[in-house]
Formats: sequence, C-alpha cells, structure tokens
Amino acid sequence: MRAERIVCSEVAGVVWKIEAKVGETLSAQDPIMILESMKMEIPVPAPIDGIITRILVEEGVIIGEGHELAVMGT
Repeated sequence: MRAERIVCSEVAGVVWKIEAKVGETLSAQDPIMILESMKMEIPVPAPIDGIITRILVEEGVIIGEGHELAVMGT
C-alpha cells in the first residue's frame, strides 16, 4: 500500500525557489523548496524518505502558515 504525506509550510512568506522535481526521490531532510519570510531564507525539508508526487505551489506565490506545498509518497 502506498502512503502519501502532505508537506505544509511552518511560516507565512513567499515561495522563493523550488529545489525538487516531481518524480525525484528524496531522503528525509533533503530540501524540497526555499521560502522567504521576513527577509530570511527558510528551507522546507522532506519529512520522510520518499518520492515527490506533486508540487502544489509555484515560485513567487505568497503562502500562509499551514499552506500545503507538496505531496510525497513512499
């Protein structure tokens, strides 16, 4: 059975740079994307070992805390 995990933002800000691509295999803590909040770059790490199945945002989009950013599958 395949499990999916939604990756959410812990801060409000702007999606500055998307590092991972759909289909890419990541290890836990590998960067998925970089957010900019209060002039600081904040990496969004992969919470688990798995594959990026969907990216739910685009670069330049303003997001809020708890915003869904990506989906990972195992």
